[in-house]
This record gives sequence, structure tokens and C-alpha cells, in this order.
Amino acid sequence: MIEITSDIIIPDSELKEDFIRSSGPGGQNVNKVSTAVQLRFDVKNSTSLPDNIRRRLIVLAGSRMTKDGTLIIKAERHRTREQNRRDAIERLAALIVEASKVPKYRVKTAPSFASKEKRIDSKQKRGKIKKFRGKVSFED
Repeated sequence: MIEITSDIIIPDSELKEDFIRSSGPGGQNVNKVSTAVQLRFDVKNSTSLPDNIRRRLIVLAGSRMTKDGTLIIKAERHRTREQNRRDAIERLAALIVEASKVPKYRVKTAPSFASKEKRIDSKQKRGKIKKFRGKVSFED
């Protein structure tokens, strides 16, 4: 059981771990021992996530989300299974915490009269500078 927040608790039954061969550090062990972890979490069918967090998590996950709604996290940073397992769970928890934050909505405002004037003045000054960059003529 993973406790993300006081409201969100994910039971172990919703997580599936597969141990695969790692491409990361490990020396000669890398070809013999399956130390990398592929953590799978079925986001679409999860009963432990509220709908609003589920929708934000699907968007946040991006390419880590499969078409059927399963989130796949691959952890292979460390040399041992336990460290990689812990790393994958921490990354899942961080992703869910990020999805649980309600985004702030931008309130549209019109630009002030002074800011419009300032913008036009700076454009005119820039135009004058460019105008004087022409060819120099030495006709006297």
C-alpha cells in the first residue's frame, strides 16, 4: 500500500511490477540479472484516484501512458532491484502529487493605455534606428 496523500492511498493490488534486464550500471551483472523495474498502474480503472486527478494524471503522463490507460514507469538508475523498485514508486507518487495540484486559471486582462503607448514608442524608435542603417553615400 502506497500512501500518496492523506486522501490518496494506492493498494498494492493496483500495481504490477515486472523485473527486466537493465541497460544502466551493473558491470558484468547487467547481462545476467534482471534489476530494472517496469511499474504498471492502470489509471483508467483505478478506484483509488478521484476523477479530476485521474484526468490530470493522464495528461501529465504523456508518452508513458498506453492507449488502454496504463501508466508505465521504467526504473533502471540503480544496481539493485530494491533501489529501482523504490525509485519507480517514488516517481509514481511524485507524478500523482503533481496531478493532484489544481492548476491556477489565468484571468484575462486588457493591456493598459500606458503599456500600449510604451510598446508603440519602442517600435518607432527601433524603426528609426533601422532606417539610419542604410548605405553611406560620400557625395559632397
